[in-house]
Amino acid sequence: MESPLLPLFPLDVVLFPDTPLPLHIFEPRYKEMIGECLEQKLMFGVVRAKENALAEIGCTAEIVAVTKKYDDGRLDIVAEGRRRFQVRNVNHERSFLQGEVVFFEDEPGPPKSDDVQRAVNLHGQIMQLLAGEAGPPDPEDPQLSFHLAGTLPLDLDFKQTLLGLRSESERVIGLIEYYEAILPNLRRAVKARDKAGGNGHAG
Repeated sequence: MESPLLPLFPLDVVLFPDTPLPLHIFEPRYKEMIGECLEQKLMFGVVRAKENALAEIGCTAEIVAVTKKYDDGRLDIVAEGRRRFQVRNVNHERSFLQGEVVFFEDEPGPPKSDDVQRAVNLHGQIMQLLAGEAGPPDPEDPQLSFHLAGTLPLDLDFKQTLLGLRSESERVIGLIEYYEAILPNLRRAVKARDKAGGNGHAG
């Protein structure tokens, strides 16, 4: 489904559906863009910017809160991811970029329950190692993979790949493989950190 031009916000992040994104708005063009979005209750599109190029797949963001307004027009806002889209064309007529985009949804079919449980368990192990805080994930969530990946500082290339996959099964399997690959290194790093943070006396 084609939409009217969507304001685009290129950032060095990958936004997932239903994931919060705090932003500090300070550039004049983005103050203009966010001002219009607030006034007209519009969404904007977050697309990953990489070496003067934009990612093909992005996610719309809805402004859910303005947490601070500064005297010079700067803003602190919290946006939340909504729908994924593919950028067909980029429009340069305004001070900020706009895109002709096509929205897309997942293909039908849930992941295997064993895979979901494995992904949730691995995620829990990683959160424990990083001493992260997040509520327990809902295994029945049709987009559980986004919620799991959205709570961790994962590699942006991996996050971008995940965003573009149109099957929850594929995303869950991708997460399992990624988690299993990073866990051994993470355990070693935490062990080394804990050892270095000991009482300072030689054994």
